[in-house]
Amino acid sequence: MTELMPFTIGVSVHCSDGQCGHLSRVVLDPAARAVTHLVVEPRTELGRLVPIELVASSSDDIRLQCTEAEFLELPPAEEAHFEPHSKGHFGYRAEHIFMWPHYRLGLATEGMGGGHASQPALHDKIPVGEVEVRRGEQVHATDGWIGSVRGLVLDPTDHHVTHVLLDEGHLFGHKEVAIPIRDVTAVDESGIQLRLTKDAVQALPPVDLEHSLEGT
Repeated sequence: MTELMPFTIGVSVHCSDGQCGHLSRVVLDPAARAVTHLVVEPRTELGRLVPIELVASSSDDIRLQCTEAEFLELPPAEEAHFEPHSKGHFGYRAEHIFMWPHYRLGLATEGMGGGHASQPALHDKIPVGEVEVRRGEQVHATDGWIGSVRGLVLDPTDHHVTHVLLDEGHLFGHKEVAIPIRDVTAVDESGIQLRLTKDAVQALPPVDLEHSLEGT
């Protein structure tokens, strides 16, 4: 019996030498329906793209097979872009001015024309063709909204998703509901689409994440 791996979005993530952040989202290949990376957010750094192969375990929290220093060397999951300044200055138009968000040595935009510095906008940076799943992602049955995502369950042998976990407080109270991946038809901008009705989801058996989900 295969012991499946639950990934609850939001749990703590630990390197071999201490906690390194929390699980922010999961990146998957929608065609293969396999997880490729986790996005782990440290406290003071940009999130990192963690290859799924570095995961040692994922019970109450997630354990990685790397040190914190090695974790911080992983590729960032976000990149910063500076937006154009809101007003033109010094004879330049607004679209030609990009400014840093913090100033030192007494420099400030208020004394240089009354404008405000542009703030950096963070954009997710994931492999081309892959998608992210976040906690709270909307889940839709064939006859309407059914709840939101709590996490995913994987088969550790090939990293394929086996189930989607619905968050607590969905339409059916606090029963743990795991939706088999075979019943997911799409993962897109509007959320996760199912081929099940609300009644069919309600009829799914409750799950115990401490034991294998084989046969559900």
